[in-house]
Amino acid sequence: MAKSLEHQQKAEAQFHQTIKKAQQAKQTVSQYEADAAAERAKTAKLRALRLAKEAAEAKAEAEKKIVKKQRSVSKKTASLLAGEKA
Repeated sequence: MAKSLEHQQKAEAQFHQTIKKAQQAKQTVSQYEADAAAERAKTAKLRALRLAKEAAEAKAEAEKKIVKKQRSVSKKTASLLAGEKA
């Protein structure tokens, strides 16, 4: 009888240990998933910031080109008008 009690206690200890390991594994997986979700959110935020910066830079560059063209056209027009007056 003592042996069966020993076996039962040993089996219960193993059972509780197995349950504990399963809970730890579940926590580890959920922590991993939370970390991965946080990393994806951070990456998306950084990507949006980078794209916004690139768009602003492209817009500024385009505006510079327009201003340069307008200046060169104005200079040409002024020189043509000056040539006509002379």
